Amino acid sequence: MLVGVQPTPSFRVQLDPAKLAARGLSLEALRTSLSNNTVDLPKGNIEGEIRSFTIFSNDQMTAASDWNNAIIAYRDGAPVRVKDVGQAVLAAQDYTQAAWADTTRGVVLIIFKEPGANIIDTVDKIKAELPMLTASLPASLKVQVLSDRTQTIRASVADVQFTLMLTIGLVVTVIFLFLRNIWATAIPAFTVPLALFGACGLMWFAGYSIDNLSLMALTISVGFVVDDAIVMLENIVRHIERGEKPMDAATIGSSEIGFTIISISISLVAVLIPLLLMSGIIGRLFKEFAMALAMTILVSAFVSLTLTPMLASRFIKPAAEAHHGRLYQWSERFFEAMLNTYERGLDRALRHRFVTLLAFIACVALTGYFYTIVPSGFFPQQDTGMLYGQALAGQDVSAPQMQSYMEQFAEIVIKDPAVAHFAAAIGGSGNTQNTGRMFIQLKPRDERDASADQVIRRLQPKLAVVQGARLVMQASQDVRVGGKLSASQYQYVLESADVDALDQWAPKLLSALQRLPELTAVTTDQMSSGTTLTLQVDRDQAARYGLTANDVDNTLNDAFGQRQIAQYFTQLSTYNVIIEVLPSLRGDLKALGQIYMTTPSGSQVPLSAIAKWTTAPVQPLIINHEGQFPSVTISFNLAPNIALGQATAAIDKTAAQMRLPATIQPTYTGTAQAFNESLSSVPLLILGALVVVYLILGILYESYIHPLTILSTLPSAGLGALGTLLVFHMEFNLVGLIGVILLIGIVKKNGIMMVDFAIAAERDQHLSSLESIRQACLLRFRPIMMTTMVSMLGALPLMLANGTGAEIRQPLGYTMFGGLLVSQALTLFTTPVIYLYLDGLSHWLSSFARHGESHDEPELPLDEVSLARRKLAAE
Repeated sequence: MLVGVQPTPSFRVQLDPAKLAARGLSLEALRTSLSNNTVDLPKGNIEGEIRSFTIFSNDQMTAASDWNNAIIAYRDGAPVRVKDVGQAVLAAQDYTQAAWADTTRGVVLIIFKEPGANIIDTVDKIKAELPMLTASLPASLKVQVLSDRTQTIRASVADVQFTLMLTIGLVVTVIFLFLRNIWATAIPAFTVPLALFGACGLMWFAGYSIDNLSLMALTISVGFVVDDAIVMLENIVRHIERGEKPMDAATIGSSEIGFTIISISISLVAVLIPLLLMSGIIGRLFKEFAMALAMTILVSAFVSLTLTPMLASRFIKPAAEAHHGRLYQWSERFFEAMLNTYERGLDRALRHRFVTLLAFIACVALTGYFYTIVPSGFFPQQDTGMLYGQALAGQDVSAPQMQSYMEQFAEIVIKDPAVAHFAAAIGGSGNTQNTGRMFIQLKPRDERDASADQVIRRLQPKLAVVQGARLVMQASQDVRVGGKLSASQYQYVLESADVDALDQWAPKLLSALQRLPELTAVTTDQMSSGTTLTLQVDRDQAARYGLTANDVDNTLNDAFGQRQIAQYFTQLSTYNVIIEVLPSLRGDLKALGQIYMTTPSGSQVPLSAIAKWTTAPVQPLIINHEGQFPSVTISFNLAPNIALGQATAAIDKTAAQMRLPATIQPTYTGTAQAFNESLSSVPLLILGALVVVYLILGILYESYIHPLTILSTLPSAGLGALGTLLVFHMEFNLVGLIGVILLIGIVKKNGIMMVDFAIAAERDQHLSSLESIRQACLLRFRPIMMTTMVSMLGALPLMLANGTGAEIRQPLGYTMFGGLLVSQALTLFTTPVIYLYLDGLSHWLSSFARHGESHDEPELPLDEVSLARRKLAAE
């Protein structure tokens, strides 16, 4: 949070070197005299027989008149006072520093929370204390909150909460449309609040907090926490519709589907293991996300295995007692027509298995191709309502001129209709005199006509009219990984022990990068062209007068260094006393000719008698370091519609073409470095998720082959996810990666439901592989459609969200929705074919192991007799 107040003054004693020399005084002697004129030392007590007296005195000077009248020496028996050789004035402590709050001079205070503290509570407590603090200040001082970052956090959390409620509503609606029964809808709907509340309880026990990531996890989990309950309830309802009593149907149905639900839940949690094992700041960010999801899934599975069968046995009416209206009859005919359509398509796919297999292989190949061409990024570019700007001027700029530049920038920025407040500052620790900083608070998202990036783009042409300086801006992000605070968002660093090589090659690379269309606002922190005034002291000549280099440095510091020589204290504050030359001499090189030094013998020697000075050569204002080595940081922003992966590829290509010397090591830092590291780990994360799921499924099914059938549902999900990102011109970033990993866990449930029922039919009913997988597909068609539709509609609000902070959630919604849509359309036909091929392979391997020779299982014809027999078995 930023708070602007009026500046606090100090005393500045401004001296005329010519008048000092005329009275035989030096700056050093004056400094000593002035520092002894104001003291605050203990003076003791007088202890009488009855009373005690604490001794106070006027040893401190707290007014300008006192300083002006202070005697610094005697000449010819007359006192020499400060006002005879200069003046004492109330002024700012450092004239090279300045700050503005909405174009008014002030002091900017930036407040950070302690690690582990709740930022909402922290800000609320600060705001509660502000009225009391303001009341204790003079009426002339104004305290104003310029920026409150929790406003966007609160708005983002409110938007996620709305999305969560909307998702719950959509999910319940889908369940009702498929089941068309109030109690049948209410039973799985009970799973949602129970799973969410249970997960929140576990999060509280684990010490986690409700934030954007955990809320996003809870929102996306709504789409699949009801899957287990839906699968359980649908199987129970199917037995009730066949004439079973509700209690018997609940017992039989839960025993049939229990292992399937356990398989779905365990494998879904297993998918999250690679997220939990991620290292670094990204791992810490997504650990809480993954844990919130895992907790929700486990609670959902427990509820589905216990509460759902119990409720179904009590509240679902027997088939004989059920009375259905016209809407039910119409919808039932619609679902029957949909099932018949799927049955015809399935028979065609099973009849032309090789063509279906080729379609699956094409899907795998196309998924790999899409992965290579989709733009890659790190985190979505957010609109947090805050812009950070850095003003850059010539390296020889003076403090007054830099203040003028900042005031011109401020007048332009404050006129933009999207800007609410801003704070600006120049100078300060760690900043060179030619740089300034600006923190721009935008109006709430629904009160402005442009996004943060659009505001930057429309301000840049207006700011360009300021001659001699430029203001580079970037949209502040909630997730910023390491790196230094630079003018632009991303950083490319050149390191070398050879400073001359950096001075030669860094400007060349900067010029080349500024011409790249993928980059904007390319800047550098290299400042090797500062104007300096170099004194060459004649040590022999100085020694003749009894002067040393230390005397020269002290004298120059007294004159031009804003040297603090004393302090005085009040009940509330400490004020500094600064010594310097008159303001009219601060910027005049001729002032050096007026500086005199006092020799040990008491005579006055002009500085020009022992030293000469020149403004050449040019020297660096500052030499930055990265670790132990000198470095130059080139920062950049991304051009519109350009992903970070495209930008880094262009930078790497440009640097390679320039053939930088081996002594210069180019590296990315901060967010760009984290992006490169995450980019290399993406295939490993996906592979790790696949391996974990395969191992879990292999253990559950005690098979090497059936897990491959289940995993065959994944390429179509990847194709849909990446294709959706390409269609909507979005990048594949870490949030999209989370969506793909979740798809691995969600999409495989279709394969689990098919394979689980096929194995049971083949074992219990002694059906062939073809008959068992066909029967499984038809029986599981409705729950597969229900669970997929529920998951899709759970992702839809994230996909279409446009509120505060929605940018970070949208890639998850797009990948989930697109992946589920394409997967649903393809896996219902490809998975049965893959099952038959792999089952045949399994039998061939078994026969080979038993007889030492291979033979293929004969393929059963799909004739009318077998079709009729399967229909009778299904009925």
